[in-house]
Amino acid sequence: MNTVAPTLEAYRPAMHYTAKDTWLNDPNGLVFHEGMYHLYYQNNPFGNVHSNMSWGHATSTDLVNWEEHQVAIPCDDIEEIFSGSIVVDHGNSSGFGVGGVAPLVAIYTSAYKPGSAHPGIQAQSLAWSIDGGYSWTKYSGNPVLTRNSPEFRDPKVFRYNGPAGSYWVMAAVEAHDFAVLLYRSDDLRHWDYLSTFGPANGTGGIWECPDLFELPVDGLPGTTKWVLTVNMNPGGPNGGSAGQYFVGEFDGVSFRSETTLTEGMQDPGLVDQYQWLDWGRDYYAAVSFSNVPDGRRLMIGWMNNWQYANQIPTSPWRSPMSLVREVSLAMVDGQPRLVQQPAPECTAGSRPGPAQRVSLSGTVAVDGGAAVQLVDVTFTPGTADEFGLVVRGATDGAAGSSGTRISISPGAGELVLDRTNSGNSGFHPAFPSVSKAPLRALDGTYSLRIFIDRCSVEVFAQDGLVTLTELVFPDPAQTAITLFSANGSAEALLQLAAVGQGNA
Repeated sequence: MNTVAPTLEAYRPAMHYTAKDTWLNDPNGLVFHEGMYHLYYQNNPFGNVHSNMSWGHATSTDLVNWEEHQVAIPCDDIEEIFSGSIVVDHGNSSGFGVGGVAPLVAIYTSAYKPGSAHPGIQAQSLAWSIDGGYSWTKYSGNPVLTRNSPEFRDPKVFRYNGPAGSYWVMAAVEAHDFAVLLYRSDDLRHWDYLSTFGPANGTGGIWECPDLFELPVDGLPGTTKWVLTVNMNPGGPNGGSAGQYFVGEFDGVSFRSETTLTEGMQDPGLVDQYQWLDWGRDYYAAVSFSNVPDGRRLMIGWMNNWQYANQIPTSPWRSPMSLVREVSLAMVDGQPRLVQQPAPECTAGSRPGPAQRVSLSGTVAVDGGAAVQLVDVTFTPGTADEFGLVVRGATDGAAGSSGTRISISPGAGELVLDRTNSGNSGFHPAFPSVSKAPLRALDGTYSLRIFIDRCSVEVFAQDGLVTLTELVFPDPAQTAITLFSANGSAEALLQLAAVGQGNA
């Protein structure tokens, strides 16, 4: 949570984490430990553009209100600290624990600088903490895994327990080879190669920030699948950065995808059929928390896009994180699909207003719009070719003439988010955009859950089967909501809710 006077920082979000006065990008080292969620992230401690990569640090007990701490692992003359993960080494397999305290072990990419012992190389290194993640010591034997490659990075480590045994597994990428490489270790210090996955499906840009985890299918503990996520830049379905996922089996050695459409390099004609983590322009580098109780799988992403990341009009901070999502697997038309919902903590303090049933044949203004808000709306199609709503619109102009337009076209089977008239969009030519995602009716209706914050819109459609996340930069006074239908009729059931604390 960030509470700030809108007159000073109009776009500072209320529900999304931002650093106080610096740059951030990829979430790193996500871990739950001793009642606290730890969010580490790529951070420039000295400015608000991408540079001097270090690990920033914030903590939360509820996934919404975050407290920023001092830089956890700073860059130095030898290396920048690129992305990675943290595990709780319960059995002290690494030997870093002291006095019976299980250490937290960070596995990160050392991006070695000129003049170091490994100039131009990216390799995997360790640091550990025995005070709960607030201070860190680098391992003197770094790096612990190198391929002498300039693009080998982003280790995600987890504990595997299965028929093949019990050991640590690392998923990392050879970014330009569109490959996820898997390794195993007994002590986090020594690593042996297991297998490689890829190229597959989306290969329109380099691969980064992988994750591999097991989930029950349809909530049935005895029926599980493994999910491999990998982020890609550029080449997303609507331009620039994006993340994709594969569902299949992992036997402790190899991951075998059951949802691959393209073996090798991508087929341009199939991009809209690949399984994307998010169809919007601003959900990247998403990875999951480790050590979360009750088997919950929680993910968070960087809410920005490398096409314009350094130019978004925020100051002194730059870039927010997404809301935390709870993810699950469901069978849809005989295929396993990832379902993403905002973590329940995100709406724990929401204050819903009355439900409103609205008949649409044109444009209808709705009372109660706000700069920070949760919108739940279910549309029942009538004769209209298109229907939807406009959020963060101007209150003193024609209804629906400005703002972020979210529409559904049943004939085309599409959900569309148009931010070309959403406010300040001229800071970069790639920012004004119209993003599309496939969407079909469920039981004859279309449901949207929309989180609106001071600089973002996150859409969870059809109970999380489709998500679409985008930054927007409207005038702070733009809070109007309008519903609309085009060339016919539709029905809408709308409910607005106040969310967060100290909202404008």
